[in-house]
Amino acid sequence: MSTTGRTSRSRGGSRGRAARWGACAGAAALVLLGGTAPARADSAGQGGGSGSSSTTTPIKHLVVLFDENVSFDHYFATYPKAANTDGTTFTAAKNTPKNIDTAAHAGLVAKNPNQYAPQRLSPDEAVTCDQNHSYGPEQYAANGGKADQYVQNTDSGKCSGGLYYQPGLVMDYYDGNTVTGLWNYAQHYSLGDNSYSSNYGPSTPGALNLVSGQTHGVVSVDPASGTEHPKQTATPDSYTVVSPDAQGVGTVANDPDPAYDDCSDNSHTSTNALAKMTGKNVGDLLNSKNVTWGWFQGGFRPSTAWDGKQGDYASCQGDTHANVAGTSSVDYSAHHSPFQYYASTSNPHHLPPKNTAEIGHDGQANHNYDLTDFDSALKAGDLPAVSFLKAAEYQDGHAAYSDPTDEQNFLIKEINAIQSSADWKDTAIVVAYDDSDGWYDHAYAVPSNGSKDTTVGSNNKAADSPACQAAPAAAQGYDDRCGPGTRQPLLVISPYSKVNSVDHTQTEQASITKFIEDNWKTGRIGDGSFDSRANTLTNAFDFKHPNNEQVLLNTNGSVKSVKPISSTHPTSPGKPTQPGHGGTGGSGGTSGTTGGGNAPSTQLAATGSPSPALPLGITAGVLVVGGGALYYARRHRASRSAA
Repeated sequence: MSTTGRTSRSRGGSRGRAARWGACAGAAALVLLGGTAPARADSAGQGGGSGSSSTTTPIKHLVVLFDENVSFDHYFATYPKAANTDGTTFTAAKNTPKNIDTAAHAGLVAKNPNQYAPQRLSPDEAVTCDQNHSYGPEQYAANGGKADQYVQNTDSGKCSGGLYYQPGLVMDYYDGNTVTGLWNYAQHYSLGDNSYSSNYGPSTPGALNLVSGQTHGVVSVDPASGTEHPKQTATPDSYTVVSPDAQGVGTVANDPDPAYDDCSDNSHTSTNALAKMTGKNVGDLLNSKNVTWGWFQGGFRPSTAWDGKQGDYASCQGDTHANVAGTSSVDYSAHHSPFQYYASTSNPHHLPPKNTAEIGHDGQANHNYDLTDFDSALKAGDLPAVSFLKAAEYQDGHAAYSDPTDEQNFLIKEINAIQSSADWKDTAIVVAYDDSDGWYDHAYAVPSNGSKDTTVGSNNKAADSPACQAAPAAAQGYDDRCGPGTRQPLLVISPYSKVNSVDHTQTEQASITKFIEDNWKTGRIGDGSFDSRANTLTNAFDFKHPNNEQVLLNTNGSVKSVKPISSTHPTSPGKPTQPGHGGTGGSGGTSGTTGGGNAPSTQLAATGSPSPALPLGITAGVLVVGGGALYYARRHRASRSAA
């Protein structure tokens, strides 16, 4: 069907430029994951404990920045071409790759098979309605690869509270004048244009797939007594547990809160059933190898501490922040905290680490921390090997309560801090997302894991679409894990990542899990985890030709400086070191040479003289930023208040 164009709309709004760029001074700190180890690991084992200093790549620190609810086309539909009519100016390097799978490259911006054509959103339209990103509607929007049913299935419809909306909003996108920072990181590092959720669905499935590649194995738990409901006989909880077996063990396809968290159910002020995961996660694997790790989340430090009495709870409801539009939300979201679903890796009472040296190691916090603890570990030079960072709600990018501007403030603050630290030379940062929020994306991954759930879903259709029902049989027979699902952005930012490069490798959330498993030699999760099928992230790197760049951004996303890091990395045998190259996007200007390709930068020490070359196996780290799909929690709660 031909597309019906939309008439032009008012770009008014009450938010001015100062409000857009200045409202989020209080950015949250990055989250690091580290495994159990002695109080002080050796320097090589900074990313691991005794016996775990060896990694299969030069990466010794991985930092994952995991944001919320963005499709690839929602942020990169026209990359690298920005309108430059408002916001922050962006001009791409001339040698930016041309074969990028964007909506514009596919010819789907002006002419689109959906009911409405995509339109550009301005920086003044940053705070929008949340789209429908439930498991079933996302499948039907994709329509077996035709990608022509988004308005009918995932568009939010009219909304209130001052949020921006226009008919067909689900189709719309931002460009480099709003998400300038992400576009500039893509200019200097590696952008993945073929990365997907491991299966369809909202935030909790995405978070669980990040840490285990697995959404099966959930049991419903009564929030008051802690009693499990394994057989689901009297009142089956179809929200918390989908497709339960005879023992009541099923799959997570929605956003139930974790069973091992005092702050679940709005700090136990409501009575929705909680979710307990029964399998293993990557934290368990890292612990078995004495590798330091941690999950760092905004608002994790409770506003009211646990009083130590059995049956009492800590509370997280008192810590709030306002987004760029002035609307406040509670910082901590329990169903964004995946390790709290597992007894082995949870910190139910939100206890802090006893000291900075304990971060990443065994202790009362059990590897779950506040974002401020990441900052402390980074400043102390005690960065765990693996760190996961989750912003406070107002900065996590989720539509309705967050936005691209607040998200950018979080990302730039944390990435600048990491790149300015001594650990940057062997660190990798991954920016990823939990789901797409239902936003339009034209790309489609043919499901390799099918599902045949024919129960009626929220859209009055079978839970699984015809495409998912016709796909290969579900691994282990676990239904409601159809995927790969929707496409999201993926950025790999590291001295070892390729420069101004687009990686077309098909990856997924479980690819991050797999990279961790392979780099620290932990083995696999098992039990149908998608880590076994996922491609890894290694094609985003060039370990023989490091770029050795430190790229610092201004708060508006423009480039502040491009400099060589203070250590020299090796070049491949027989090849001399060459000046580095990277894109020049942004209005802040750069220092250093820019361009394309993967040639390494000439590295100078602080004195300006060449520093000695480090061996190829030098400690290195990875930072991942992500956020994907989380159906707006409050809407979810309201829709199931009687469940």
